Amino acid sequence: MNRVRVAGHRALAWRGATEGAVAAVLVLHGGQVTSERRPGPVNLPGLRMQGFARAVARETAGSVVAVGSVRYRYRGWNGDRADAARDAAAALCDLAEELGPVPTVLVGHSMGGRAALQAAGHQCVTGVVALAPWCPVGDPVAQLRDRNVLTLHGDHDRVTDPELTRLFAARARAAGARVAGYTVHGSGHALLRRSADWHRAAAELTAGLLGLRPLPVEVRDALALGPADPDGLGLALPL
Repeated sequence: MNRVRVAGHRALAWRGATEGAVAAVLVLHGGQVTSERRPGPVNLPGLRMQGFARAVARETAGSVVAVGSVRYRYRGWNGDRADAARDAAAALCDLAEELGPVPTVLVGHSMGGRAALQAAGHQCVTGVVALAPWCPVGDPVAQLRDRNVLTLHGDHDRVTDPELTRLFAARARAAGARVAGYTVHGSGHALLRRSADWHRAAAELTAGLLGLRPLPVEVRDALALGPADPDGLGLALPL
């Protein structure tokens, strides 16, 4: 993916100090299918992800992990332009320039999950935590080879399809990704129902992917399944 450079736009925003960071986490909020409007100062999808950023910061406190977010130029994905994914790639390039090639986990919701999955081929990215991701049929998966991919999707989601997430996860595993997935029972797309569980799980799984705490046994078992797994095991674990 080509580097995006736009005059006056910085794709990477840090939450706090980054000096001495040995790892990083970037959060990516959702958006719209099509829109060339710029995200404003009151941006509900961005506000939604602040809770996840705080949870990750608490979970990784004391481990010198830099926590930041991807800033989009536009609210929309905008077809083949894939603007959110291009901004994610730009933010990762900025991260590498500032911190060096530190292991990085991307945590994205909806359109942000799609952007994280597409930008995960960057050398710094070791894992993705995709929350109710937007996974259209045919999206690429080759970039996820040798990456850890964890998906969480509510079974009441009426905006993005949990079944498409599972199909995408199965394709990613077949392409060489290490994949596990959770079904968040009783929750929908806005992540409001069981919000504390969403925050806790995302933060703990992120810390696990960075090696700061053990991953749950069921996740470790699912990640260990090889590309030949025929049954989609470990892609709809209950949460």
